[in-house]
Amino acid sequence: MRKGFVERNTLETKVEVKINLDGSGKAEIDTGIGFLDHMLTLFTFHSKFDVTVKCRGDLQVDDHHTIEDLGICLGQSFKDALGEKIGIKRYSTVYIPMDESLAYTSLDISNRPYLVFNVNFKSERIGNMSTQMFKEFFRAFVNESRITLHINLIYGENDHHKIEAVFKSFARALREGSEVVSGHISSSKGVL
Repeated sequence: MRKGFVERNTLETKVEVKINLDGSGKAEIDTGIGFLDHMLTLFTFHSKFDVTVKCRGDLQVDDHHTIEDLGICLGQSFKDALGEKIGIKRYSTVYIPMDESLAYTSLDISNRPYLVFNVNFKSERIGNMSTQMFKEFFRAFVNESRITLHINLIYGENDHHKIEAVFKSFARALREGSEVVSGHISSSKGVL
């Protein structure tokens, strides 16, 4: 099975992330940030990855360190679980509606980190999470997983619905892109 484990301990956070890409969608999520727990649980369900997250961060300061470090650890564990990437589909684009909102994610598991994040929010916070931290989470994930990731919100009104559509499309695209479909590297260069 394709599994990854990352532990990160700093003066600001203590994070453990386990991931199994060939799982069934089992989630054990505890970040200390309720809305992020909700989004990562949705991510786990829709990706069908098994994900365990244990995090204690300096939330008395704000949510920045916790969210960024979670993105780092999730990205590292995903990259580790992929291994040599032999036979993965590599590319994926997934559209997901959530009531009045429509988001899509396009990605390339390419070993070239790049993020495009076209999502705007009306509110400064959703639950106990700062909306500006969603981009930071995905940036950290991209830099550590070394994927190209384009996340676009086509339209939407409710901020909760917008970011839920984003996380669901991200999860399904990541699942599809990491699916093993052949015995070969999906690159004309012969390496990813």
